[in-house]
Amino acid sequence: MDLFDFTPVSRRKSREDKEKDAAQVESVTQLTRRIRDLLEDGIGAVWVEGEVSNHRKQASGHHYFTLKDGGAQLACVLFKGNAAGVGARLGDGLAVQVFGEVSVYEARGQYQMIVRQVRQAGVGALQARFEALKRRLMEEGLFEQDRKQPIPRFPLTVAIVTSPTGAALQDMLNILRRRAPWLRVLVCPVRVQGAGAAEEIAAALRFLSNEPAGLPHIDTVVVARGGGSLEDLWAFNEEVVARAMADCPLPLISAVGHEIDFTIADFVADLRAPTPSAAAELLAPDGAELRAMLERQGSRMQRRVESLLMSWRRELDLMSRGALSRGGERVLLPWRQRVDDLAEELQTAVADEMRTQRQRLLTLAHQLERARPDRVMMERRAELALRRERLESRVLAALTSRRNQVDQNRRQLQALGPEAVLARGFSYTLNASGKVVREARELKPGEEFTTQLGIGRVRGVVKAVE
Repeated sequence: MDLFDFTPVSRRKSREDKEKDAAQVESVTQLTRRIRDLLEDGIGAVWVEGEVSNHRKQASGHHYFTLKDGGAQLACVLFKGNAAGVGARLGDGLAVQVFGEVSVYEARGQYQMIVRQVRQAGVGALQARFEALKRRLMEEGLFEQDRKQPIPRFPLTVAIVTSPTGAALQDMLNILRRRAPWLRVLVCPVRVQGAGAAEEIAAALRFLSNEPAGLPHIDTVVVARGGGSLEDLWAFNEEVVARAMADCPLPLISAVGHEIDFTIADFVADLRAPTPSAAAELLAPDGAELRAMLERQGSRMQRRVESLLMSWRRELDLMSRGALSRGGERVLLPWRQRVDDLAEELQTAVADEMRTQRQRLLTLAHQLERARPDRVMMERRAELALRRERLESRVLAALTSRRNQVDQNRRQLQALGPEAVLARGFSYTLNASGKVVREARELKPGEEFTTQLGIGRVRGVVKAVE
């Protein structure tokens, strides 16, 4: 048979050309390295934004993940050395911006990104908004020290603007109960995160600023929230909150986030506390320390009075001796009586002040006795036991419900399963390959088959197919 070459003459290659092309054939490794060089030189270092998926952290400390969006995905690797300086915590579903170089993993022939830096998507824009507002409010003078009020050292009533369900509030209340059980605490519940949180905080501050009827005089206001990311704390970086804090006539403490977190509220407030717990310690002087201070002040006052009386007596004696030598004893008699009167009045005043301070100490001691750690622990244990009992009851009820549901599902499966059908007298047939036979023509004479009954199996050979 003759073979005809239908390739156009212009496209046909001579034997020499084919041999030359064969000499230029590259290996897979060579071609892959050329592609790697093209990617690294042509693209270079870039920022890429997307969503993390398939995140894996190896025992070596390296991170492997896929960065994807609605139209494509990019394999990424973050080596241990670079991961140490990354502030964002990687995890599936996290929107991030990564910086690095695009390269090729030669062993798999897969292009990937060698990540050098990672940051949460949107953080850069938020930080820019933060700096812009901070600069504008600073120029208006809202951060000036001379407009800030001193915080009362011994407040009687404190208002806390925070979430009623947050751990920060519970920490503050525990510290205040322990250190100053006489302190009255008003909780102004607001949302501290999410849409509308800033407006609620500002409205609460305006409400407290007007000193509404029915509430006691408020000595100090605390705006508090636990730690979180920049997005979590953003409500305290809103201008509406900063304006409400600046307009508040009451002494104001900002206790937002952890010690390393700074918000616009911290700069506007009269005092910044590094944490909510630290704010509670600033508000409430320690009862034992206060009692010791009052005792020291009483002793110092008594020594001062005794010293003054002794000095005045010496001066009176000197004056009396000088006057007597000149025959002026009658001139000194009224002054002696006046000194005695003053001494008596001073002693009475000191005794009254000592009684007042002693009564105050007794009151504080009584309040401290009510807040003794062993008594508080006893109350907490009783509360914990009650909660444990409730939890165990709920868990038991949930387990019983789940068991009943499992039993019901088991009965339904048994009723609908093949075993129930077979038990009613039905059967099914399998061919020699183990496949279910649905039509007689699927079997051929002489072919082996197996019939499954309700109990047992029957094996046989097909004689005829009808």
